[in-house]
Amino acid sequence: MRSMASGVSAPLVLATPASGPPPPTRSDWDTLKRLFPYLWDYKWRVLAALSFMLGAKLGNVGVPLLLKNLVDTMNIKPGDTKALLVVPAALLLGYGLLRLSTSLFTELRELVFAKATEGASRKISLQVFRHLHALSLRFHLERQTGGMTRDIERGTRGVNSLISYSLYSIIPTLIEVALVLSILAVKFDVWFAWITLIALTCYITFTVTVTEWRTKFRKQMNELDSSAHSRAIDSLLNYETVKYFNNENFEAARYDENLERYRQAAIKSQRTLSMLNTGQQLIIAVGLVAMLWRATQGVVDGRMTLGDLVMVNAFMIQLYIPLGFLGVIYREIKQSLTDLDKMFTLMEKEREIADEPGALPIQINASPAVKFEGVSFAYEASRPILKDVSFEIPPGKTVAVVGSSGAGKSTLARLLFRFYDVQQGRITIAGQDIKHVAQASVRHAIGIVPQDTVLFNDTVEYNIAYGQTGASKEQVIEAARSARIHDFITSTPLGYNTMVGERGLKLSGGEKQRVAIARTLLKNPPVVIFDEATSALDSANERAIQGELKAAAQNKTTLVIAHRLSTVVDAHEILVMEDGRIVERGTHAELLAKDQKYARMWNLQQNSE
Repeated sequence: MRSMASGVSAPLVLATPASGPPPPTRSDWDTLKRLFPYLWDYKWRVLAALSFMLGAKLGNVGVPLLLKNLVDTMNIKPGDTKALLVVPAALLLGYGLLRLSTSLFTELRELVFAKATEGASRKISLQVFRHLHALSLRFHLERQTGGMTRDIERGTRGVNSLISYSLYSIIPTLIEVALVLSILAVKFDVWFAWITLIALTCYITFTVTVTEWRTKFRKQMNELDSSAHSRAIDSLLNYETVKYFNNENFEAARYDENLERYRQAAIKSQRTLSMLNTGQQLIIAVGLVAMLWRATQGVVDGRMTLGDLVMVNAFMIQLYIPLGFLGVIYREIKQSLTDLDKMFTLMEKEREIADEPGALPIQINASPAVKFEGVSFAYEASRPILKDVSFEIPPGKTVAVVGSSGAGKSTLARLLFRFYDVQQGRITIAGQDIKHVAQASVRHAIGIVPQDTVLFNDTVEYNIAYGQTGASKEQVIEAARSARIHDFITSTPLGYNTMVGERGLKLSGGEKQRVAIARTLLKNPPVVIFDEATSALDSANERAIQGELKAAAQNKTTLVIAHRLSTVVDAHEILVMEDGRIVERGTHAELLAKDQKYARMWNLQQNSE
């Protein structure tokens, strides 16, 4: 796709779309390693949060130890009021303080780490957003907007979920397990530690194994969810088409088909979840009974006190309560990793049209010359669009391109904007090959009024000012006057604050096109493209605005793509295209004198009018 020759005799090598093989499967550790740098930007907050988390766990482990002492000290002789007032009261106060410290450290951890979590989420989302805008037009023509936005939404939410579940659930539980095992092994016989360890190992192994098996059902649910969402979005975006053909029931049936498949996958997922929860509770119950049986035997044998039995029970409850949610937590972590991986995959999507390393901005001092030199191009290898096209637009002049639909006229504008790279030949602006300069500078130098104008769901003023962000209200009004739309705007109740609706559907085709002309006039670029700029206007409005377009093109290098020949009669040169080639060129008078294709098109349109 990047091979290029300036001559016309070199063979044309056509490129296929850059779909390529599917990306390699990324492991969970690779995904975590991708996430880690975003968090490490807040390393001091990460370290502080870990410190608070350790403090919370130490306080949590201290509660059963204090509870043991409290129970043991309750064995007070009758009448010993001093001991009754001092010892239990001090222990109760300590118990309360430990409980408070656990909650305090937990809240401090969340407070300190919130900025890191939200900051990482914001950076990743912004990076994905920028990268999507940097991808080629081909990617955006092939994408499914609903499914892609769903992936980004879930990926952003996955950052918060992953950090929350790992830092707030998994790591604290592991720390607490290590502390409890150490206390049981040191304070009592090693069997307490072994029973706990065996129960935890069985529990974790069972949970991980079943959850891994269940992951495929969860992935299927997500895929069906994205599919249903994409279908709904696509149907709503094409609301008018659905209405034109009375296909509301058809669209509802298609959507319901996706919802039914999602329902079946969700039921299957719930069945396996119930099986997982039952198995977990069985393991917990067996482990808890074994621990309490050994502790009870120790009390009977005199090796342990009643407080020791209470402490062991408290330790087991503290351990198994968070472990009871391990299946859910592990599943959510795996799901968050999957969602995050999808978003990272989007970020790694290769840019088909990329700047060369060290590419400099294009240098334009005045109205530049634009040249197409032996340009050949195809969107797909099997269907060439342009075949050895060469022409020049002199500085400050207007060249028009006419021809039947499918001749390749609009492709010229896309290549000039560098939405695609030519496969053969080159395009220059002011003598500089646009492949060797920064894309942003090329697009900054070009303004376009497209055939199909799409507006943002915002005000009229916002859509006009989009041509030059930061423009004053007076500049916006002046551009609207030049595009002959100011009177219409002021006649509406809200004036320039009128909302244009989704994709500008509240405006007529002519009104949308005049808004597009106004924002291009506001941009005031040295190179202008009119791609069927008056196609949606009636004859009266077309004649009224033709003078404004001519004034807008004054002293600018202008490419006019037109189907209606009456709009290009004043062009300095007219190119007639057919099947991707230029078959005629000259002024309006010269082409009429040749009495060939252009003349036949002219006579046909004149007779029709």
